[in-house]
Amino acid sequence: MRILRPLAWAMILVAAFVYITSVTHWDFSRVRSMGRGWSEPASAATSFSPDEQNNIDIYKAARDATVNITSTTYVQNWFMQVFPQKGTGSGFIISPDGQILTNNHVVQGAQALTVKLSDQKEYKARVLARDPRSDLALVRIEAARKLPCLRLGESDNLVVGQKVLAIGNPFGFNGTLTTGIVSSLDRSIQTEDSQVPLEGMIQTDAAINPGNSGGPLLDSHGDVIGINTAILGESYSGIGFAMPIDRAKTMLAEIQKNGKIALPAPLGISTIFVTGDLADALRLPSGGLLIQRVKEGSAADEAGLQGPTDEAIVLGRYQIGIGGDYITAVEGQPVTGNETLQRAMAKKRGGDILELTVYRRGKSLNVKVKLAEAPQVI
Repeated sequence: MRILRPLAWAMILVAAFVYITSVTHWDFSRVRSMGRGWSEPASAATSFSPDEQNNIDIYKAARDATVNITSTTYVQNWFMQVFPQKGTGSGFIISPDGQILTNNHVVQGAQALTVKLSDQKEYKARVLARDPRSDLALVRIEAARKLPCLRLGESDNLVVGQKVLAIGNPFGFNGTLTTGIVSSLDRSIQTEDSQVPLEGMIQTDAAINPGNSGGPLLDSHGDVIGINTAILGESYSGIGFAMPIDRAKTMLAEIQKNGKIALPAPLGISTIFVTGDLADALRLPSGGLLIQRVKEGSAADEAGLQGPTDEAIVLGRYQIGIGGDYITAVEGQPVTGNETLQRAMAKKRGGDILELTVYRRGKSLNVKVKLAEAPQVI
C-alpha cells in the first residue's frame, strides 16, 4: 500500500498536466495585454466633421494669398538721433501680378513698405492708391512670378449668423486662422485714424487682434466678403469690424477706369449745428447747419452758398454768426448733426454733385454744389 500511494499521486499529477496543456489552451499574449487598460481611438487623426474640413480646406486655399505687411517710418528722438519705427498688418493678394488689398491705416505715413509671403520671401512694396474715407489701400509687389490670389465675393447679401473666417498675422503670428459668425451688419464706427465714421461695417465675433488689420474675412466658400479693419478696445473682446468687400470693389473699378481715386476736395464751409432752444431763439427750423464761413474759391463759394450777413451774437463762450445760409437737408436726408454732411461727402467723388436744402431769409431752396477733386495723396 505504501508503494501504491506515491504511484497514485504521480498518476494524478500527470493527468492534471495533460488536461491543462491540451484542453484549456492558455493565450499568454492575451494575458500580457491585459495590463493595458486603454485602447487607441480609431483614425482619430484623420476624421474631421464637415465644418472642420471646410475650415481646413479654406485655410489651405487662402493661406498662401495672405501676406504680412511691415511699414517703416523714421523718427527723431530728443538727442536728434533718427531711428526706424515699425508697424505690422496684413493684406491679401488679389491678382497674380502682385496687387494687394489692405487697410489705409496699415500703410499711411510709411516711408518704406515690406511684404512677406507665406514662403517667408520678402519684397518691397509701393502704394498704388489710398482711400482714407473707407480705410482702404492698394499696394503692389514685383515678384517676377505668378502669385496665388483670393476670389472677391459679395457683401450685399450677407446674413447675420452666417459663418466667417479671418486670416491674418495678429501680434506677428503669421497665418493665424480664427472663425466666427456675422454678428451684425451696417455698423457705424469711429476710429482714431478716420476723420469721419466708417459706415456699413460688418460686425463679427471671429477673433481679430492687432496685426489682423487688412487681412481677409472669408465666407464658407472661401470668397472674400470683407477686410478686417478694427476691434472694440485694444485687444480681442469678441467684437470686431470688417469693411465690406463691395466698397473695395468700387475703389478697384475706379482705379481701373481712371487710374486713380478721385476724392472730393473739402466743401469749403464751417458750420455749427443748431437745434432746440437755440433754433427757436434764432427763429430757424430745428435741426440744421448754420454756415459760419465760406472759403473764397471753394466749391461752396462757386455754388453761391452764403456766410453770416448780420452781426454775431454771443452765447456763453461762443460767438455765432447769423444771417447766413442754414442747411436743413443733405441729399434729401434731414440734418441730425454735423456728421450728416460728413457722411454724405464720404460717399462722393471729385466732380460729383452734392444736393443741399438751404433755408435762406425765410425761404427754402435747393442748391447743387459741384465738388472739386482733391490732390492725389499716395
